Amino acid sequence: QVQLVESGGGLVQPGGSLRLSCAASGSIFSIVAMGWYRQAPGKQRELVARISSSGSTNYADSVKGRLTISRDNAKNTVYLQMNSLKLEDTAVYYCNRAAPSGLLPWGQGTLVTVSS
Repeated sequence: QVQLVESGGGLVQPGGSLRLSCAASGSIFSIVAMGWYRQAPGKQRELVARISSSGSTNYADSVKGRLTISRDNAKNTVYLQMNSLKLEDTAVYYCNRAAPSGLLPWGQGTLVTVSS
């Protein structure tokens, strides 16, 4: 069974940067589109960044130009570089397949807190 382990979150001031990592076990990683999701307090989980198996990327309008998703298929790892962070980026961040169905079991997520 594929497991997802997110890391790299923390407390950062507005305008700061963080780099999140998601390590996946299992051989399907390299052939599926992956995404970073986030869930803010009291809100539904939302997909904010997507990367195809070949490296094409898409972003939610709210993060476009500030967040960058990348992947290393050899390491079964997907990354999220977060720059120019805003208060509203505060959330628990998760990675998973970027698909409406067939999601993998969710990991524990990594908390990003943007606060002055």
